[in-house]
Formats: sequence, structure tokens, C-alpha cells
Amino acid sequence: YRATLSSAGRFRMRLDSCRDRDRPAVVSIRVIAAVISRNGAFLLGRRPENKRHGGMWEFPGGKLEPGEKPEATARRELAEELELDVTNFGALLHTVQDEDSPFIIEFYPAEVTGDPVPREHTELAWLSSDKIAAIALAPADRNFLSWFMSKDANNLGAERDQESERR
Repeated sequence: YRATLSSAGRFRMRLDSCRDRDRPAVVSIRVIAAVISRNGAFLLGRRPENKRHGGMWEFPGGKLEPGEKPEATARRELAEELELDVTNFGALLHTVQDEDSPFIIEFYPAEVTGDPVPREHTELAWLSSDKIAAIALAPADRNFLSWFMSKDANNLGAERDQESERR
């Protein structure tokens, strides 16, 4: 862009390069990822091969529908994709922009009931954070895991407990 001043003294912005004119505007797409743990292990699903980051593991979740709140998305997605019922949904833990895509992944702690059934994922596993570090994670999930492991896990658990007590 180039800023100019018109003869009438008005400020104007003009696009100098036509390179960006033909490119559609990128709209961010919010995605929730549920961080579900039981007995020190986290629930992960392997993405189908025909999807972005196919064959890689991820924390389960899905895209927010227009006007939908993250908790409603978690309830809908986990019921549809894993046959799980969300019993508690915590505050946002971490956000990651998925590289070279419009997806913004928001990680939230969630408590669920039921035994997960893979309706979307090709495989499910309950893994400790040490074991998760050794598998092929989708890039945003790898970023989250690095952030999570850098935090004091006890403090993170205490924050979740305090959040639950406030509700």
C-alpha cells in the first residue's frame, strides 16, 4: 500500500501491488481440542489418512459452528466422534495457529463419561505425556504438548480445581 494526500487534502491508501488483489481474504477457523485425562493418561485419536495431517495423532475436538460456544462444540463433537458425554469443561489452556492454514486450535481441559468409540479417528489411545512425546503428533498438538510439559503439571491441575470450585 502507498499513502497519498489528495489535492483536497484527503488521506488515501492505494494498493501498489496487484499480487494480493486476486488472493481471497483468509478467514480464521476456530477449532477446539479437548484435553481429556484419566489416571495420568491423555486421550488421543489418529487422524484419517485422507485429512490434513493424516495418520498423525491429535487431541480430539472439532470446528466451532457459527455462534457456537467452545463448550457446546466440545459436547457436540465428542458425542458425535467418540460417543462421550462432557461432564466438566474448563477454561482455555492454550491457543495455537496451525501453520499454513486458517485453523486456530484452542485447547481446553474436559472431563467426560463413557468409553470412547472411534467414529472419526482411525485409532484411539490413552497415553502419558512422556509417551505422547514419542509419537507423530499433528503440529499444533505438538506445540501444545511442549507448552504443557513446560508448565508445572501440579499448578495446572490446581488452576483447574479452582476453576471448578468457582462454577
